[in-house]
Amino acid sequence: MSNLISSYLGLQADALPLREQRMKLIASNLANADTPGYQARDLDFNAALASAARRREAGGTAMPRETQPGHIPIAGLDDALQPFTTARVAAQPSLDGNTVDPDAERAAYGRAALEYRASLSFMESKVRTLLTAITGQ
Repeated sequence: MSNLISSYLGLQADALPLREQRMKLIASNLANADTPGYQARDLDFNAALASAARRREAGGTAMPRETQPGHIPIAGLDDALQPFTTARVAAQPSLDGNTVDPDAERAAYGRAALEYRASLSFMESKVRTLLTAITGQ
């Protein structure tokens, strides 16, 4: 049954949790804006979404766990998303090695929040349509 629902919700069912994890990464970057040596991180959303879609189509449950050069482990992040996490290149790193640009991070967070809300709206619409079909109202 769960597979039918995720199939009905489609891409948005895969995108919503990934968008949430990306917002957590950006929030972590903002929280560590003054931490010496902190490297700003981001989620390769397109690659993670493509992997989740392939996994859903194949009926699998586990995401690949291989890493590549440039991917860094992050404590507290879903282990399945580790391969899709990359260090964000700083436009102008600070002298203490911190690569977080607070203005860029706030802009990225605003966009990520907007994308999250759009995914949520698409899912709400699908659920309303399903409830209308079930209840006939």
